[in-house]
Amino acid sequence: MFRGRSNQSGADPKSRPTMRDLGRAMRYLGRYRRTTVLAYVSLLISIGAQLVVPQLVQNVIDAVTQGLVAQQAQSLPAEAQTAIASRMEMSAEQLRTVAANPETPIYWALVFILIFSLARGLFAFAQSFMGQKVSQDLAFEFRNELFAKIQRLSFSYHDRNRTGQLMIRATDDVEKVRIFIGQGLLMTVQALVLLVGSLAILLWTNWSLTLAILPVLPIALVMFMIFGSVAQPLFVAVQRKLSALNDILQENLAGVKVVKAFRREEEEFKRFDKSAEDFMQEQIRVSKIFSFLFPVVFLIANLGQAAVLYFGGVQIIGGTLTIGEWQKFSLYLIYVFFPIGQLGFIISQMSQASASASRIFEIIDAKNDVTDKPNAVSLPDVEGSVRFEDVTFRYFNSTEPVLNHVSLEAKPGETVALLGSTGSGKTTIINLIPRFYDVSEGRVVVDGHDVREVTLESLRRQIGIVLQETNLFTGTIRDNIAFGRPDASDEEVIAAAQAAAAHDFILSFPDGYQTPVGERGTTLSGGQKQRIAIARALLTDPRILILDDSTSSVDVGTETLIQKALDRLMRGRTSFVIAQRISTVLNADQILVLDKGEIAAQGTHADLMENSPIYAEIYRSQLVEDADVEEEVVEVVRSA
Repeated sequence: MFRGRSNQSGADPKSRPTMRDLGRAMRYLGRYRRTTVLAYVSLLISIGAQLVVPQLVQNVIDAVTQGLVAQQAQSLPAEAQTAIASRMEMSAEQLRTVAANPETPIYWALVFILIFSLARGLFAFAQSFMGQKVSQDLAFEFRNELFAKIQRLSFSYHDRNRTGQLMIRATDDVEKVRIFIGQGLLMTVQALVLLVGSLAILLWTNWSLTLAILPVLPIALVMFMIFGSVAQPLFVAVQRKLSALNDILQENLAGVKVVKAFRREEEEFKRFDKSAEDFMQEQIRVSKIFSFLFPVVFLIANLGQAAVLYFGGVQIIGGTLTIGEWQKFSLYLIYVFFPIGQLGFIISQMSQASASASRIFEIIDAKNDVTDKPNAVSLPDVEGSVRFEDVTFRYFNSTEPVLNHVSLEAKPGETVALLGSTGSGKTTIINLIPRFYDVSEGRVVVDGHDVREVTLESLRRQIGIVLQETNLFTGTIRDNIAFGRPDASDEEVIAAAQAAAAHDFILSFPDGYQTPVGERGTTLSGGQKQRIAIARALLTDPRILILDDSTSSVDVGTETLIQKALDRLMRGRTSFVIAQRISTVLNADQILVLDKGEIAAQGTHADLMENSPIYAEIYRSQLVEDADVEEEVVEVVRSA
């Protein structure tokens, strides 16, 4: 059944990332208050030490200048020395002391420069370390929340979203938010404190010279505001292109055998190349913005420096500004323009992090179609009665029903076989029993309980499922069999494997049950994987069994063994079987023939062969290849 994807990302195409999402991400810092406080206290101390250094540099330069003047003044008459001392705002005695020991102020200034530089370096390291630590903690939180939410989301959500896009959000998007919170946010605070602190000191030191550079600051700030508004949607587009690229990569890695079998390597490479080209072009668009922005910033900074050179030079000539003060002013001016230059990088990180935060919270806030109701109760141990009461089901955003007013009842211990063409609704029926989806109309009842009124855990704990597409996980064969019951003993695992006709082939491996299965079970054949999946379901000892064409990947001989075991184990359990082979339905208590979402016929094999033309047609067209072994299979099964 084809299910349309109205939006591959699962997001509203009209939605735009907002700073609100980034602010929400930053509120996670509250979970790590101590580390966060230490990071920002270290940052403020480091900035304080940095702001002191230009004043110490002025002291060094002024000390050198005063020492030189004092020494030269010693050769002049006393009246001239007094005049020079007055001009330097000191007494004649102080002038002689400076002349005698001109290096002393320099030494003290250098000592303090060294002390404050060490302090700055130490606390800068502490700030960086704490910032990285808290950002890694937040990334850990986000990834765990995303994984937990993705695990809880219903099948309908996964139907609408590609695996590659979900992977990007849990990796690349989380990393962009982490980088901003661990670096960009601290850099933002540093830039603001350094900018405000430097401007305050400049105004206090020489307000007239400071006014000469103030007009260029609003120009720079406006430039960055424009850049931020333009860059943010571009970063969203970059992430979408990256998701599309990752989708193609993930699909080709998963389907590499199909690609090779159909000789599609060149076509798939072209598809990947086009997606990579789109991604590159989107990044180039962002780079063009940066390429324009930073030269403009440096131009503005140079204009400010030119203003200082001109107006500062005038004041030095007029005697109202010393060379040391001018040098201090120049250093503080760097502290003013350096944060402004950082704003480009900060806004870039902020735009990326804002876009990524929006994508992360799209998943975290995604509505789960299948959840426990607030008053849901735990389903007690069931006998296995399953009833569909006038059930209609539609997939997400679909108007056509997949199931249309279906009613059926399976009594405890009965085996119900489901037959029908592709898209007839067989798989949908078995998906509704464990609430992989919720019905659109009607209800599904297990032992008198509407499945929507009980907890998912208590419902699914009593249902064993073997899907047509067998999924095994990286680990050993034992790990995969015990997937639903990790605490199962070795004896129980072996018993389940024996029941699924898997024990003998498992022992044929050198490592037996400790044999690694490889990624997605690639080291095993289709039939072997199918039998391990059956053993996995049987180990949970479910009251209700769902077998989705569970013997489709095995040969007739293996199928006979599995069917023999399954028939024995299905006794006393309610079983729903989707099958393509007649041997799996001959002894079913009920056979449901589905056609276009409705039950077209219902009964036993003998009844349907006599009374249902559609069943007879299915028997002849879909199951005829198995008819020649029917008698052999029936005989083996009956002799069990």
